[in-house]
Amino acid sequence: MENTFGKIHSIETCGTVDGPGIRFVVFTQGCPMRCLYCHNPDTWGINDELNACKKLSVTDILTQYDSVKEFCKGGITVTGGEPLMQIEFVSELFKQANSKNIHTALDTSGVLFTPDYTEKFDELIKYTSLVLLDIKHIDEEEHKKLTGHSNKNILEFAKYLSDNKIPIWIRHVVVPGVNDKEEYFIKLGKFMGTLSNIKALDVLPYHNMAIPKYESLGIDYPLKDTPPLSKDDAIKARNIIINSYRNAKK
Repeated sequence: MENTFGKIHSIETCGTVDGPGIRFVVFTQGCPMRCLYCHNPDTWGINDELNACKKLSVTDILTQYDSVKEFCKGGITVTGGEPLMQIEFVSELFKQANSKNIHTALDTSGVLFTPDYTEKFDELIKYTSLVLLDIKHIDEEEHKKLTGHSNKNILEFAKYLSDNKIPIWIRHVVVPGVNDKEEYFIKLGKFMGTLSNIKALDVLPYHNMAIPKYESLGIDYPLKDTPPLSKDDAIKARNIIINSYRNAKK
């Protein structure tokens, strides 16, 4: 139904880091995780606790996209927040976009995946061209410390996407003192090697540029004493993950 509504934090045109090409990026409101390095704390509350989100319909979104589509030829990316909190809205948006031959990308942690009840996910992936899957930490206990949640459903979601042949870009933020150990990189690479649909790996260096936003919202920033990761260290981490992935594929 075209008039399905979603709670939208913001929209960015001409995005270049949220999927292939120049993209129209929709930031949904609401996220169940509380990642220590989250740079969008104003997207946490689904009921507008920290930010005046907008209620927009699928038609509203596609109308805005049509006005800039000559500049956003890569397609539409839905990110957040956590888009799976509004899975019906995202599914309908992607369905309508798919009917217009618009490439669709979902940027998600996958934390809300339900392995024993996949009906809603089955509907969503019918119209999803690509999933940008954020794997925060490969170790479950450390993942809980970092995000407040287990990573079991996230890894199950990756397997589900692989089984259904949905292309994945893995995204992994490397945080000093949190997940920057070689053993974690090797383990992540081995896990990726069990999947058949990996199209890219983005290893992103942790930065602390969100501190002013936390201060303006009156929220304590948990990693204020954690130094940013250098680009060189991010490249080293990526190389270890890739080598482990390739060895797993042999």
